[in-house]
Amino acid sequence: MDLKSLIRDIPNFPKPGVQFRDITTLLSHPHGLAATLERLTEKCAVLQPDVVIGMESRGFMFGVPVAYKLGAGFVPVRKPGKLPAKTYSVEYDLEYGTDRLEIHCDAFQPGARVLVVDDLIATGGTAQAAAHLIDRAGGQLVGFAFVVELRDLGGRQKLPDVPIVSLLEY
Repeated sequence: MDLKSLIRDIPNFPKPGVQFRDITTLLSHPHGLAATLERLTEKCAVLQPDVVIGMESRGFMFGVPVAYKLGAGFVPVRKPGKLPAKTYSVEYDLEYGTDRLEIHCDAFQPGARVLVVDDLIATGGTAQAAAHLIDRAGGQLVGFAFVVELRDLGGRQKLPDVPIVSLLEY
């Protein structure tokens, strides 16, 4: 199945000159969604994670089913103020400004093998922030998995030297 054909391109969104890759059309296609999850799971099985983390909010959509299929737990990484227990927090750069991500301090056991799953990697700031949170929480980062990678934005170069899976590259 050609997964790229299920992703809609929206020119000039959210601003002029940006070509937005809309995955909502992939998510709404039953066979496309199933194929995406199967391919991500197959490519990540060798990493043998104990825990999959996903960043708010699209990382949740892919992270939970991948964790389930791999027999791993799932841990959400959230925006500030969304998690009820003690958290680690990290600030990261956006194209214009900064943002924060948080994870529960007791999200996983020290030394746990942790896989980061998200819908897309662009500049790599969010994934890099997740890697910092995993380190602070005492986990062992075993890899990253993305449905879409925007190669020209260089996000991969910001990430630690672990396996990086991307199903579709633009």
